Amino acid sequence: MKWAVIGIGGLIALLVVAFTGLRVYYAVSVNPKVTNELRNNPGGERATLVMLLTFPDGRELPVNYLREGDQVFAGADGRWWRAFRDGNVPVEVLIKGERLTGRAHTVMDDPEYTSDVFKRLRPNVPKWLPNWLDAYLVVIDLDT
Repeated sequence: MKWAVIGIGGLIALLVVAFTGLRVYYAVSVNPKVTNELRNNPGGERATLVMLLTFPDGRELPVNYLREGDQVFAGADGRWWRAFRDGNVPVEVLIKGERLTGRAHTVMDDPEYTSDVFKRLRPNVPKWLPNWLDAYLVVIDLDT
């Protein structure tokens, strides 16, 4: 029994280190490359799927998006959705070379709406994936 507990604890520690390492890798290596591509190649294939989101504090994050009229939807896999949970947060987005401003909020209490949008935003998510592993929905109402 003692060895099983030690083994499980070691596995959990390994997963935490791997997850942390992956987050650092994306923040330091991948995100800056994608950001540069979005700025320098607004007509490229990646720009049809990924926007650059600028937070009120100036941080930038490339995220997948779906634009429908004057709304933009994003699925937040990381913790960044928390910046928008109080709602009405001013943001700027770069979509296909166009800078737009708007107000963002995280949808916290409408699973049917979230599921409906995610069917269009993320149509290839495996059906077997539990809902609690899915992202939070961030909605941006664009200024007109």
